[in-house]
Amino acid sequence: MRDQKEARRFGARASVVVLGLAVTAAVVAPASPASAAVPGLVRISATSALNSNDFRTVTATCPVGKVLTGTGYQLNGAAGEAVVDDLRPNGGPGTAPTAVTVGAFEADAFAGDWSVSAFAICANPVPGLVRVAAVSTNSSNDFRTVTAACPAGKVLTGTGFELTGATGEAVVDDLRPNGGSATAPTSVNVGAFEADATTLNWDVTAYAICANPLPGLVRVSAVSANSSADVRSVTTTCPGGKVLTGAGFEVNGATGEVVVDDFRPSGGAAPAPTFVTAGGFEEDAFAGNWDDTSYAICATP
Repeated sequence: MRDQKEARRFGARASVVVLGLAVTAAVVAPASPASAAVPGLVRISATSALNSNDFRTVTATCPVGKVLTGTGYQLNGAAGEAVVDDLRPNGGPGTAPTAVTVGAFEADAFAGDWSVSAFAICANPVPGLVRVAAVSTNSSNDFRTVTAACPAGKVLTGTGFELTGATGEAVVDDLRPNGGSATAPTSVNVGAFEADATTLNWDVTAYAICANPLPGLVRVSAVSANSSADVRSVTTTCPGGKVLTGAGFEVNGATGEVVVDDFRPSGGAAPAPTFVTAGGFEEDAFAGNWDDTSYAICATP
């Protein structure tokens, strides 16, 4: 049964990769001129209670007068035994986001104490900032994927996701912005696998935080070593002089067997973030080779 499940997962993954390449090739950066920078950029954090409950949630809110451009999270003490179910920015298609809520479930019963931290990347008001969403089909299939694209003429500053109905039985494998080292991102693809076989119906929502074009906006990435080690971590740093507005990640080769435990932007209440670290643990022992990519969305301050 295990071999059949792995074959199914890899087949689904391969088709999604091909589709993702086609979508990426078709999307180009908006041609309109840059109209805003990201002054006052900071990173705010909030951490839930530390205990052995099955579910944990916490919200990080931007300081009054600032808006949310990007998100992040960190699981503390779970070491692969908990999965993030929600990385949900507030806001909407006509409202700038100002906070992010992170929710996490234990993947399997776990006696240890653990907590979750939410990270909000915040800036002074950014022209045209909105949050858009796209929802996948709802079913009991092993894999689910969906892409949220910015409205025409806007660019992607940050990302988010939400699993509905999985309650710890699915893990987000990809939170992948498009774009490149010379191209502004305009969409984010979210892909999720069942961690263990479940008959539950579930779906995944992709959230794109979008704004009017920003000076120098690009997406850069770094990839960890590829091996069968239990833990992998990689950091992506913005090019010189740029700051981090948001981020993403991608796990390659694990197909639901790895939990991204840390998705952590740098910075604090005073220094602007300039890099992001993405780290993953195997949720169960897994003999296959896998690696981890972190994506940094960067702009001229």
